[in-house]
Amino acid sequence: MDIKVLGNCCGNCDTTIALIEQIAKAKGVAVTTQKVTDVRDILSYGVMSTPGVVIDGKVVHTGGVPGHDKIEQWLSA
Repeated sequence: MDIKVLGNCCGNCDTTIALIEQIAKAKGVAVTTQKVTDVRDILSYGVMSTPGVVIDGKVVHTGGVPGHDKIEQWLSA
């Protein structure tokens, strides 16, 4: 599962990556995470509020750190 976290914001992007990796490890789900900081790349996804989360090319979240339950749902799909 390819996951991109979009944003060059404060610590929210790093927190989002850490949560995704922690939950993926606990669930035994293999993920590849990448932080995208280039504004043009972020805007190419139509994301205006960061952090944004893109899973396998689809935007699944924008604005704020996603909740634990939400991340678990992504990783179960």
